Amino acid sequence: MGVNPKKIELIRQVWAKGNRVARPAVFFDRDGVVIRQRNVVSEEKHMRPLAGAAAGLRSLQECGFLLIIITNQPSIEKGMVTEARARRLNEYLYQELKKKRVTFDASYTCPHRFGTECTCRKPGLELIRAAQKDFKIDMKQSWLIGDTTRDMETGRRAKLKTILVKTGDGGKDKRFFKTRGDIETRNLRLAAQAIAKKKGRL
Repeated sequence: MGVNPKKIELIRQVWAKGNRVARPAVFFDRDGVVIRQRNVVSEEKHMRPLAGAAAGLRSLQECGFLLIIITNQPSIEKGMVTEARARRLNEYLYQELKKKRVTFDASYTCPHRFGTECTCRKPGLELIRAAQKDFKIDMKQSWLIGDTTRDMETGRRAKLKTILVKTGDGGKDKRFFKTRGDIETRNLRLAAQAIAKKKGRL
């Protein structure tokens, strides 16, 4: 049974203190980029990072980037996962990555299903705007990494540089958008390497 969309808003989880000096950020789609793509993510075992993801995230963190998740999770409005459960799952991922010396700064989740009139469902920009309220972000030097053309369209609208990874959907959702990434790589680790190489030449 669905949930009244008027009663649920984007899920905002901020783990780091807001920074006073502008820093670049890397925005990540979660499912298919950081963790394995599934129809419904509902258990802690579903939150294990993909191979090489932690190493890629750590390298971006060491380069001074804020690490921010922006994710559509329509299973929440559909009633398949509760808001409280979704928060706990993100917290679990945060704690697991901390063990690998990776600290995500924040996660922003759209809980609405496809077709719902909301401003937070990607490619809408409310998730990114929420991050901009919590952090001082240098958008000109920021990136978005995703596995769908929807993610690439989100990045285009936000005027971010984009990387399409071939994990997850791998850009196969072209019936929705035709937007391509500025760069395409096999996975998050290689995407992080591409960003690190360009840092300083932006």
